[in-house]
Amino acid sequence: MPRLSLSDLHDLATGVLSASKTSAENAAAVSRALVKADADGIPSHGVSRLPAYADQAKAGKVDGFATPEVTTPKSASVRVDAKSGFAYPAIEAGIAAAMERIKETGIVGLAIGNSHHAGVAGHHVEPFAEEGYLALGFTNSPAGIAPWGGSRPIYGTNPIAFACPLKGKPPIVADLSTSKVARGKIKLAADNGEAIPEGWAVDADGKPTTDAKAAMGGSLLPMGDAKGAALVMMVEILTATLTGSNHGFEASSFFDDKGPPPHIGQFFIAIDPVGFSGGVFDERMEALAEAILSQEGTRMPGARRFNIREASARDGVDIPDNLFDDLKTRAG
Repeated sequence: MPRLSLSDLHDLATGVLSASKTSAENAAAVSRALVKADADGIPSHGVSRLPAYADQAKAGKVDGFATPEVTTPKSASVRVDAKSGFAYPAIEAGIAAAMERIKETGIVGLAIGNSHHAGVAGHHVEPFAEEGYLALGFTNSPAGIAPWGGSRPIYGTNPIAFACPLKGKPPIVADLSTSKVARGKIKLAADNGEAIPEGWAVDADGKPTTDAKAAMGGSLLPMGDAKGAALVMMVEILTATLTGSNHGFEASSFFDDKGPPPHIGQFFIAIDPVGFSGGVFDERMEALAEAILSQEGTRMPGARRFNIREASARDGVDIPDNLFDDLKTRAG
């Protein structure tokens, strides 16, 4: 298993995308996001996604040459049309515009429509926290979760992310899927012919199953059962309905080059604490952090990820042989 520096991995990723009908600017943005995922120890959202991304760009399912269109329809709102392109360039453009707006408004909403897979949700809220703002982020995805009591998937696994500044320390960064378990774990079990625990999913008839293949043809269960299903729906409304994008049941797969662009959506809310806390936010956050960390075995959300990132910057990351060979071939 070869080990690559983050710089070399970025160069390899941009080479793959540049050879797959993608502009240099977009290839760089996508590569930054994927390499950061690998650096943080999240390979499921790292360069392992490149073969599917490259195939989709070649097929036109994602427009590798798209230029996101940014507008500000209201003083505290930013709208980005991803133009059927990759999500990462659109999100980067939207964050830059939102950073400018929040200086005047104190709070800003960022809607991104006609988008694509957004990778690690926490990475998109982290830049706000680095600038002293709180941020919430949401994205929908192709259908994988049925409404509570149903059996046909309507919603995606719809991640939620949150970031918060912590004075003198790395920010708090939390992200989570709203399903009980990531769909990728069930797919891996299905590929390996392994059973899954009961309570993760139901089959196409809405019956509990431990058969991973039946689960892939059925529905994942939301965290928190009925309450979680309501949360999944809330994210769907914020990301798809509000942004004018496809709902999960209308979106095509992220994993193959078949069909039209998925055209899903993302939504972010950024908050300047200065305008809401009366100037005591940093002090109150420090008190909360101390109360949490005073208990043995606790850590702030995101701490493990930052530690892995530091080690990856120093030591590089391992890439599976078959993936490495595939990427080298694609990059020419």
